[in-house]
Amino acid sequence: MSGPLLVFGAGGQLGQEMLLLAQRRGTEAKGLTRADADIVDAPAVEHAIRETKPRLVLNAAAYTAVDKAESDPDAAYASNVRGAENVARAAAVANIPIVHISTDYVFDGGKAGAYVETDPLSPLGVYGRTKAEGEAAVRAANPRHIILRTAWVFGPFGANFLKTMVRLARERDALRVVADQHGCPTSTLDIAEAILAVDEAIGHRMTPWGTYHFAGCGAASWHAFATAIVEAQALYTGKKPPVAAITTADYPTPAKRPANSQLDSSLFTKTFGYRAGDWRARARETVDILCGSALE
Repeated sequence: MSGPLLVFGAGGQLGQEMLLLAQRRGTEAKGLTRADADIVDAPAVEHAIRETKPRLVLNAAAYTAVDKAESDPDAAYASNVRGAENVARAAAVANIPIVHISTDYVFDGGKAGAYVETDPLSPLGVYGRTKAEGEAAVRAANPRHIILRTAWVFGPFGANFLKTMVRLARERDALRVVADQHGCPTSTLDIAEAILAVDEAIGHRMTPWGTYHFAGCGAASWHAFATAIVEAQALYTGKKPPVAAITTADYPTPAKRPANSQLDSSLFTKTFGYRAGDWRARARETVDILCGSALE
């Protein structure tokens, strides 16, 4: 393999984790933030790919403000559809494969079990709809694609549910968290590891292109996820506010969330040989990083 792994969205939680893991592994990678190259700007994307001459492009850039997307659909469409298409097309012109990150929100949550890759898409809101359209744009623009649908992403970088719960556990005497939505919490470290597994497979010319689910091992409600986070951070802070279980109806939001976001990741594991860690263990590790470094 020649050339670096080129990461669009390097300022986000996954982009930062990807670059850190690549550095630790001695894998050449280059990160571009939105300020470096906004994926909505097609000429900027084309220039970056021509200049970098990467072996693989990762599009980790997206509009991810789920509720805000309901009142700002044009911005969500610009990044999640047009931006995704810009990256995929520019990579295709340069004959470079792309890994594109998508989401569990392309489903409506009505299925009883975990979603598989062939289940029909039926997004509930603007964010999910634009991500579904972005997937279609990537498929049409670049046949050498891996679309990774993931879910409930957390890690030490950026903004995410785990970091919010760690902060609120310190600030509040009690927490109220939705208990009737279920999914698979997924660490950015596992997603980054999965991308390196794809990178290695591409290098060995063994890659079946297409769409894959990749999420943390095990399912939880937001309430169970929050409870585990609060317990983990209590070892550092001594603060353990009670976490009350509430319903979705008790916490109305502009965007409707799927009640079931569980993803079946077995196809990815079978194809690329990597499986995400147990979400509880990964959550504890992330809390250790956040709280341990805060105490140093």
